Amino acid sequence: METKKIFFLFCILLSMSIIKTLAYDIAAENANGVTIYYSYINNGKELEVTGCSPYVEIVVIPEDVIYMNRTRKVSRIGTKGFANYHRLTSITIPNSVTDIGVAAFLGCNSLKSITIPNSVTSIGEDVFRNCTNLTSVTIPNSVTSIGAFAFQNCTNLTSVTIPNSVTSIGEFAFWCCTNLISVTIPNSVTNIGMSTFCDCQSLTSITIPNSVTSIGEFTFESCTNLISVTIPNSVTSIGEDVFRNCTNLTSVTIPNSVTSIGNKAFSNCTNLISVTIPNSVTSIGNKAFSGCDIPKIISNIENPFEIDKTTFTDNTFYNATLYVPEGTIGKYKATEGWNKFIFIEEGPSSKKQ
Repeated sequence: METKKIFFLFCILLSMSIIKTLAYDIAAENANGVTIYYSYINNGKELEVTGCSPYVEIVVIPEDVIYMNRTRKVSRIGTKGFANYHRLTSITIPNSVTDIGVAAFLGCNSLKSITIPNSVTSIGEDVFRNCTNLTSVTIPNSVTSIGAFAFQNCTNLTSVTIPNSVTSIGEFAFWCCTNLISVTIPNSVTNIGMSTFCDCQSLTSITIPNSVTSIGEFTFESCTNLISVTIPNSVTSIGEDVFRNCTNLTSVTIPNSVTSIGNKAFSNCTNLISVTIPNSVTSIGNKAFSGCDIPKIISNIENPFEIDKTTFTDNTFYNATLYVPEGTIGKYKATEGWNKFIFIEEGPSSKKQ
């Protein structure tokens, strides 16, 4: 009995300590009797949510709060508003909310699904990071940006549809979403940030739209089930380590718009059997194809430039067939790096892309 009393007192003290750490101006119960804490914003005309009673499982945030006979709109969920509310399974965000602050739901590892209202225009950094039980999320057409680390380590998230309103996806946005099977990237996106889909080990294919001009470093690193990828003609550079450790990737065609291939871009793509390099490429980084024993390399580069001896493996240099444009064998044999290939033939040159 004494043990139970001590435990009960401990729970009360813990609850009080959680409440005391919250910065808030007013506290008000919602329709379900849950106490929600708010701070004044916009010169006291509106409210942001800073948290709620500890240990609750379901939270419904109201659109308006009446306090001292004054009605104020709830327009924001504050920074770390519900961070580490481990029992939270469901939350309803009203249409009055236009902004979700940094790390608002960080570590809510019991949260399974969430609907973001059409009033929200951006999903900030770390918002759903470490929400390990989140299985689905609906991103509305009002959202224009997804912040860095927004869904990092959401290990049960299986699919995401990104609406046409989104123009940028932040760094590490879906990093370690290990059960993510499919992603639709809309034509509105122009930039995919560094490590955006790194370690998405269940991702089998992805189509990058023609709006994208750059693919950041480590974007698809260790997507071990990625079999195919379509790189559009809009892309001008493939960054460092972009497809590193994509061990099931079998072939890649690099479009004629690409001018540079970064260091280790395709390193350890152990099932890669063919690569086509367009004439537009003017630089290939060190170890770009290290760890890949590729049987066939098709190069459309008419004026070969020097490449490092680590760009391809020795097995590729000594066993692969390098196909080059007609009349260029002499150039390749005289160019550092390319001259390591033992077997060089003219054609079959791939068609101009």
